[in-house]
Amino acid sequence: MTALLASGRDADVYALDERRVLRRYRKGGDVAAEAAVMRYVADHGFPVPRIYEASGADLVLERLDGPTMLEALADGTMHLRDGGVVLADLLDRLHKIRARTATDPGTRILHLDLHPENVVLTEGGPVVIDWRNTTEGPPELDVAMTALIVAQVAVDPGHPFTGQAEAFLDVLLGCTRDNPLSQLEAAVRRRAADPSLTGDEQAHLHEAKLLVTTFARAHH
Repeated sequence: MTALLASGRDADVYALDERRVLRRYRKGGDVAAEAAVMRYVADHGFPVPRIYEASGADLVLERLDGPTMLEALADGTMHLRDGGVVLADLLDRLHKIRARTATDPGTRILHLDLHPENVVLTEGGPVVIDWRNTTEGPPELDVAMTALIVAQVAVDPGHPFTGQAEAFLDVLLGCTRDNPLSQLEAAVRRRAADPSLTGDEQAHLHEAKLLVTTFARAHH
């Protein structure tokens, strides 16, 4: 196996060569649905890594050059307001794409894990990675999930981005078109059911929900 580039909650990313990486899920699974959605949104102009191969638990993807949004926010190369605007715009652009399978006109493609660590800032612009949780549903659920994930960081005293996350959340919800409040309970249930969450993250869910509620009410 070639060099390990990164390890996430449930997948490892290896360098194959200068233009490709292998994303492999440690517990196996089938990446077919994930790859299909990525190809679909790419066909509609949404920025995702190019897919070279998709088989079993493996995705061979375009190798992206650039920091994650979280890295850029943390080291000050991206201003918090700029990051919030970019993330809100990515959510809005994604939710303008019609669903692949659902016929309800209000149903859209959802990422359900679209936060600063899953946005890579390349020379060509931001690119969204990690489509493992993608599904179809109301756009408000996607916004609620993004806000909840950021809020969990804001209320976690042990996270290195804690001091900036609350301000980032404020900017984000001030820029989002969709009001997350109608889907916040559903987002909390989905997040609570995520087996990859740590005990601390589970413990902070209620506090994070209250923080999202406060900012969402202020902006929507």
